[in-house]
Amino acid sequence: MQTHTEQSILEALKAIPDPEIPVISIVDLGVIRKITLLPTGVEVAITPTYSGCPAMKQMEDDIVSTLKKMGIENIHIKMVYTPAWTTDWLSDDAKERLRKYGIAPPQESTSDKSFITGKHKQIKCPRCGSLHTELVSQFGSTACKALYKCKDCFEPFDYFKCI
Repeated sequence: MQTHTEQSILEALKAIPDPEIPVISIVDLGVIRKITLLPTGVEVAITPTYSGCPAMKQMEDDIVSTLKKMGIENIHIKMVYTPAWTTDWLSDDAKERLRKYGIAPPQESTSDKSFITGKHKQIKCPRCGSLHTELVSQFGSTACKALYKCKDCFEPFDYFKCI
C-alpha cells in the first residue's frame, strides 16, 4: 500500500488545469482549500469560484480521477462555502499566465462595483498593454469574465472579473 502525504496530493492536484482556463491549475485558482488524510482515504475541501459555476463538477471529477491514479480509492470531496472564493486567492504567477494567455487578470482585491457607480474600470489590454479599452459586455466567454475591446490594437479580450 502506498503512503501519501498532504503535500504529495497537493502536488498531484497542481497538474489539474482549470476546465475553462487551461493555463492555470485548480490549485493556482485557489479552489483547493484543504486536504485531509483519513484512516480510510482522503477528503479534499474545495470552494466554488461562484455559485452555479459549471466547471465545478469537472473539477471534482478531475480530482477524483487524479487521486484514483495515485492508488487512493476512498475519496470525499467536501464543498466549503465560507469564506466565499475571491480572486484574491489567484496566485501572482496565475495572474501573469492569464495575461500571457490573452485574459486580463483581476486588477483589484475587491469586487467590481462599477455597476453601482456607473464608472467603468480602465482595464489594461493583455495583448498591447493599452489602457484605451472599453467594456463590450459584462459577460465574456464565461460568466466570471467580462468582454472588453482594445481601442488601440482593436482586439477583443476577456477580463477576469474581481469577485
